[in-house]
Amino acid sequence: MANKKIPLPTVNRLSLYLKCFYDLAASDVEYVSSDQVATSIGLNPAQVRKDLAYFGKFGRRGFGYHVGQLKEHISKILGTHRQWKLAVVGTGNLGRALLMYPGFQIRGFKVVAGFDVDPAKVGWELDGVRIYNFDELEKIIKKEKIDIVIITTPRDSLDAVMTKLRGTDIKGVLNFAGKHLLKDSNIIVRNVDVALELEQLTFFLTNKQGKE
Repeated sequence: MANKKIPLPTVNRLSLYLKCFYDLAASDVEYVSSDQVATSIGLNPAQVRKDLAYFGKFGRRGFGYHVGQLKEHISKILGTHRQWKLAVVGTGNLGRALLMYPGFQIRGFKVVAGFDVDPAKVGWELDGVRIYNFDELEKIIKKEKIDIVIITTPRDSLDAVMTKLRGTDIKGVLNFAGKHLLKDSNIIVRNVDVALELEQLTFFLTNKQGKE
């Protein structure tokens, strides 16, 4: 796999495959066909087989794919076989929801800290996660060995947050701040823009309606 260039659409689908195999394993399914996988995530079977073939030979003739084996293998490819420590910067409604989201833990992510500039929120504990003053960001990241930061601050605060993060060992940022971050030299950035996703949805809704 190290010598293969994996197409980005295939990489983007890995999380869909992993969720599919998690759900199948939870239902005690041992083997599954490419047709069944394709149906569950809205692809065609040929695409499923092509995607998975980039990472090895998994299918067994007459049985299909071994669910447990593929769940473990894809988890290792995505890096979720180990635990990643998260922090949330900005504890408004979205930030608090992410702090308390139970789905992180079962997928290899553990939220260990929140940060805010509001003195009224500093010192809170939400589901055992403490909210610290933003001024303590660098100290707590080092102390807790935090790997990834989720930013949910107002867009005007984003530059100040990134300035502080560049002085830490943070490896990745998931940005919900509503302002697009360009690639950073030492930090891998993923931008999440809900308005953009809605615009893409309304594009398809509009064009669908225009054909009718």
